[in-house]
Formats: sequence, structure tokens, C-alpha cells
Amino acid sequence: MTDPVVLFDSIPSANGKRFGVATLNSPASLNSLSMDMVRLLTPKLREWAQDASVAGVLLQASGEKAFCAGGDLRQLYQTLRDCGPARNTYAEDFFREEYELDHLIHTFPKPVLCWGHGIVMGGGVGLMAGASHRVVTLQSRVAMPEINIGLYPDVGGSWFLRRMPGRVGLFLAFTAAPLNAADTIFCGLADILVPHERKAQVLEAIAAARWRGDSAADRATLSRLLARAGEGAEPPASRLRQHFDTINALMAGDDLLEIAGRLRALTSDDPWLQTAAQTFAKGAPSTAAVSFALWQRVTRMSLAEVFRLEYQASLGFCANKDFAEGIRALLIEKDRNPKWSPATLEEVTSAFVEDHLRPRSEMPAELARLA
Repeated sequence: MTDPVVLFDSIPSANGKRFGVATLNSPASLNSLSMDMVRLLTPKLREWAQDASVAGVLLQASGEKAFCAGGDLRQLYQTLRDCGPARNTYAEDFFREEYELDHLIHTFPKPVLCWGHGIVMGGGVGLMAGASHRVVTLQSRVAMPEINIGLYPDVGGSWFLRRMPGRVGLFLAFTAAPLNAADTIFCGLADILVPHERKAQVLEAIAAARWRGDSAADRATLSRLLARAGEGAEPPASRLRQHFDTINALMAGDDLLEIAGRLRALTSDDPWLQTAAQTFAKGAPSTAAVSFALWQRVTRMSLAEVFRLEYQASLGFCANKDFAEGIRALLIEKDRNPKWSPATLEEVTSAFVEDHLRPRSEMPAELARLA
């Protein structure tokens, strides 16, 4: 009998309250987020939200390599091949349920501690971004790499990338640039660096704390104990902070082709920045075009409105060619030689972008009622 893909436990505390613990448990797949995981997590989080004995939640993962390396795309890929531009009910369920879970974490009425150790990408960032207390370690490697697979930074990415300093979020959407702990804190995706070897100390502190069942007070208690655990930790240099002015200059303006021209022409002595520009040049033009359209569109949208828009955008990517092609090239046949369609940004039309964003199905009631 195989182990469940999510393990549930709790940490009893000093005064009878407890912390619910949810552990992603698929280390062989780097804890890639599957529909089975989502279908276990969502009802359990709802149960904990209503349970007065639960003061907060710890979201963590098995293994030392990854918190969550993104969404599990293999099953989805088969449906993309089978359905093509026709309606894809598996994709509708996949994205609806994932976004419902992400929104639940963002709006959870109690403290949520996410231990973002190791690789955190795509769907993993979606889980971490909404937590009230987001820990990164010296081994954390965070990215939104969707441009490599012909998707776009979803899972609320349109919302949280837009809220990063300057034009950092647009840069990350275009370049899949990997972030270390200091970068992740600088751009607002994490709150604190705590060395991974101090995790046991954090769990002991949670057990020893007197949780009140008052969300504001308990959040403050959790912040204090994490601050103590993080004391003296030496963060790495933040390349995002170091290159902040350069990034803003590269991504300036409202003309996508001008931005693309600057990125393609970039030459830098810094390998991180140079690799970012090269990744953009090889990435899917459809990703850049739709990501830019979303960047411009979501400025004053609420989180719930963004998830509803992303639901339509994700189904749009499923109906067009690049997403299936990107998964094929990177994950299935692994030739790393995708044939994008259109092949260049210059060939992307406004009608092509709008086709990705138009409604393809009725908005599911579960997303329609998000507030």
C-alpha cells in the first residue's frame, strides 16, 4: 500500500490548542502538486479553519530537495493531446481546484506557516505565496518558470507579481530567473530566512507557545518565534536587489517589443542576469505576450477577480498549442527544443492574446463566489 500524497498530523501546544500539519508527501516527484494532493488539502484546511481547537497550520513537505516543484503536468499533458482546442474538462477541474485551494490559503482565518525549503516553483509558489508566514532557507530556490513550458505565471502570479517592487514581477515572468532566500524576501514572496537545521527548534517553540485562538495575537506570536529562530542567520546576496535599477530600466514602458528588444540585447558580466535574458530569448512568445497583457489588466483587480481571469487564461493556454509543446519538450520527450507557435513575439497579434483570455466555459460556481 502506498503512502498518502499528503500526510496530516498536529502539534499539541501548551494550553490545549494545536497546530494542524499538512505534509506534501511525494518526494520522488519533488512534491509536484497533483489533483490528488489538492483534493486532500482543501477539505482538511476548511475543517481546520472551522475547528476552534486549531490555532494555525504548518504546510511543509517530505524530503530534503523540494517543498513543491510545481504542478503535476503529466496527466494534464495527455488531455491536452487528446482534446486539442476542444473543451477539456480535466483541465477545467485541475485549474479550478488548484486556484480554489490557493485562494483558501490567501484568505485563511488563522496563521499559516509555509516551510519553503529547497525547490519552490510554479504551483509550489502558489501554495507558499498566500501563507501568512513564509519561511525560506539557505537552500531555497524559488522560480516561476512557465515561460519554458508555454504557460504563464498562474496560481495568483498575475496578482503577486504585479505587487512586487518596481517591475521585478514582470522580469520574473519573462525570464524564469531563480531566486535565493534574500531575493524571495526582497520581492515579497517570503517573510523570513530561518536555517533549515533550526526547523526542530521552530516546531518545539510552536508546541511550547500559548496560542489564544485569536488570529491577530497568534500571528504575532508566530512572527516572534520565527524571528528568534532566524536570529543571526546570514542571508545570501540578493541579485534582484543588486540589479533592481537595471531590471526596471530593461522592463520600462508599455511597448512589449521595446522591452523584448532590450532583453535580447542585454550583455552582462553577471551570469544570473545574462541567463535570465537568454531564457527569455528561448521562451514561448505566447507566454510573454499574455503575461504582459495580464500585467496591464490586473492593476486594480482583487485577488478573487485575478483567479477568475487566470482560470480563463489557463484554459486558453490549454486550447492553444504552446503549452502542450512546452511540456513535451521539457518533461515528456525532454529534447529541450520546443517549436513555439507563433515562433516570434513580432508574429503575436492582439487577437491571439485575446483568444487566450476569453471565456471558454461558464465560470464555475466555486470560483464565482470567491471574494
